[in-house]
Amino acid sequence: MEVEQTALPGIGLRHDFTTRKGQRVGVVSHRTGQRVLVIYDKEDPDRACQTVKLNDEEADALAELLGAPRIVQRLNQLHSEVEGLVSVQLPIPPDSPYEGRPMGDARVRTRTSASIVAVVRGGQVFASPGPEFTFRAGDVVVVVGSEDSTAGVADILVDG
Repeated sequence: MEVEQTALPGIGLRHDFTTRKGQRVGVVSHRTGQRVLVIYDKEDPDRACQTVKLNDEEADALAELLGAPRIVQRLNQLHSEVEGLVSVQLPIPPDSPYEGRPMGDARVRTRTSASIVAVVRGGQVFASPGPEFTFRAGDVVVVVGSEDSTAGVADILVDG
């Protein structure tokens, strides 16, 4: 499936895709952090027939429902092929020592040999985030590694 990304000057970004049944769906991510779910008219794919504005909490809930479980599902398929590989979803609590700090500060891979493969935030999945990616409370971090190494990441992100 191809996801199209379109810059909206002065607004933010729009991501669109077409479902298998031909329905066009999009998400407009405003610079302000607001997210708008868009369902396009089947007859005129440039015309929105329905929009749903989502506040941060609603966008987080939708991302949790759609994003993180899907990533984990894909990783679970990989687990059946690679013995000993696990993936976990770790929420960043408000009191995490890494809340508001770049991911590189945690040195997760160096300290545990596990890898952060994605972060789910406010309706968006950030795949393969770089060391400059800043954690926020409520982020859901998807980690891949051994059972021991992923448990080590949980300890780092909660306790430091």
